[in-house]
Amino acid sequence: MAQLYFYYSAMNAGKSTTLLQSSFNYKERGMEPVIFTAAIDNRYEVGKVTSRIGLEAPAHIFQSDSDLFEIIKNLKESQRVDCVMVDECQFLTKEQVHQITEIVDIYNIPVLCYGLRTDFRGELFAGAQYLLAWADKIVELKTICHCGRKANMVLRTDETGKAIADGEQVQIGGNERYVSVCRKHYKEALQ
Repeated sequence: MAQLYFYYSAMNAGKSTTLLQSSFNYKERGMEPVIFTAAIDNRYEVGKVTSRIGLEAPAHIFQSDSDLFEIIKNLKESQRVDCVMVDECQFLTKEQVHQITEIVDIYNIPVLCYGLRTDFRGELFAGAQYLLAWADKIVELKTICHCGRKANMVLRTDETGKAIADGEQVQIGGNERYVSVCRKHYKEALQ
């Protein structure tokens, strides 16, 4: 029986690396995974999942109006689909999370989602909110704060490295804009 998995963490915990390793494992066993990533994430090359350690794989892109169930339905007509993997799943809409539950429930295809739980304000992303509510399995991937404690928060910083408390929820960036920290250092940085 297929299940919906949500692998979440703060930034720099290896979510994309874990997705790419899982994809490799499926392929090594003769299976065909289908990978999606958010069109909005243009840090590397659009249409690819890229990890900070240099691994990469081609991916279908999704936008807020993409129908993931229909895409998989159409792909199934011309190829095998043994697993669906979604990188940057925090950018999924409520409707898209529903669509991936349909992929699991109707087609009996496992869906593995990887993304952030919360934004730089400590608020849930829409995709994460509904994955937390509807996923069959929820797994936290861990990274650490500079103090050695588990990092479960993300700070957005300005050009000087000062923490920012306000702004749009989505601003694409990497280590130059975001720092994963523990809750204590998150609160201290915003004082």
